[in-house]
Amino acid sequence: MIGGIEAGGTKFVCAVGDENGNIKNKTTFPTEDPDQTLENVEKFFKQYEIQALGVGTFGPVDLDAKSNTYGTIQKTPKINWQYYPFLQRLKEIFSIPIAMDTDVNAACLGEFTYGAARNADSSLYITVGTGIGAGLVQHGRIFQGKNHSEMGHILIPRHPDDDFKGNCPSHGTCFEGLASGPAIEKRYGKKGHLLAEEAHVWELEAFYLAQAIMSYYVILSPEKIILGGGVMKQEKLYPMVQNKFMDLLNGYLEVKNVKNLIVAPELDDEQGVIGSVMLGLKALEMKA
Repeated sequence: MIGGIEAGGTKFVCAVGDENGNIKNKTTFPTEDPDQTLENVEKFFKQYEIQALGVGTFGPVDLDAKSNTYGTIQKTPKINWQYYPFLQRLKEIFSIPIAMDTDVNAACLGEFTYGAARNADSSLYITVGTGIGAGLVQHGRIFQGKNHSEMGHILIPRHPDDDFKGNCPSHGTCFEGLASGPAIEKRYGKKGHLLAEEAHVWELEAFYLAQAIMSYYVILSPEKIILGGGVMKQEKLYPMVQNKFMDLLNGYLEVKNVKNLIVAPELDDEQGVIGSVMLGLKALEMKA
């Protein structure tokens, strides 16, 4: 049995699974203050004899293994969690191997192992929801530099007809500031699902998504690009993004079938928790 935690800013999903990615049981509870949340985590996992634990967490989080604050949540909007030593506290509770990464990296690992990228050598997973984040997995390993990627904060040109000043407190009109769920709501005064029939909303969204994907593609050349998150529940976006991406690429690189390149997730919103279990498995293998 391997434990997995998908630690979100709104909710925690705790699960136990096996080495084949099969989830045996899971529970969900709201993200409260750290002590109460970790109490709920401990209560769930004490029912099982887990051998290792993987955590895909909201952030930003310090993932520099050489850092004195490795595994600590950093300056998050969730005030009670700011500078909380998340990994250290888990190690105090559980005397087993524990691995931690970002929630989007865990989701990417889940889709790479058992989902839409299971037959690929490299995969980029982009989540478009409350924020925008992305993770890259190549040959089964999550890419990480000195710390984790923040691909939602690349700078992209605004559409000529878009005078929205952006929703990112740090960068204004970065990718996340222009195309996240809160950016859509702030621009139009309504949540995205209430704008489903407004074609211009999704044309503009596809414009920004395609620009970012174009940049990622020419830099990273991933075999699969998986678009997930709440905004992508508007399934009409997939062909729109695919078409705009091909227009931007303009024949510079050969893409034989864009429908096989830019795809939806396949793990029914369980990619994060499955990926977290896979992180736990990797921690166990490293221990061995």
